[in-house]
Amino acid sequence: MSPTVFKIGKYRFHFFSKEENRIHVHIISPEGEAKFWLEPTIALVNYSGFSKTQLNSLQKIIEEHKNEIIKKWKEHFKTRNN
Repeated sequence: MSPTVFKIGKYRFHFFSKEENRIHVHIISPEGEAKFWLEPTIALVNYSGFSKTQLNSLQKIIEEHKNEIIKKWKEHFKTRNN
C-alpha cells in the first residue's frame, strides 16, 4: 500500500506502508522518482530520471508542505510510534 499524500501537477507525493521509520516522502511522475527525508532536515535520499532543476523544485514543494506531510505520516503510521 502506498497512500497518496497529495498531487501537484504531474507529481504524486506518497508513502510506502512497509518501510523505514524515519519520516520521508516518495515522489513519482512519468519522468522519474525520488525520496526525501524530512527529519532532522529535508534531504534528498535517492532519485532517478529527474533533473537538478526538478529536484530543486520538489524540495521547495516539500519545504512548503512539510507540516502537512509529517501530519499525514503520523496519521498513517500511528501504530508505529512516530
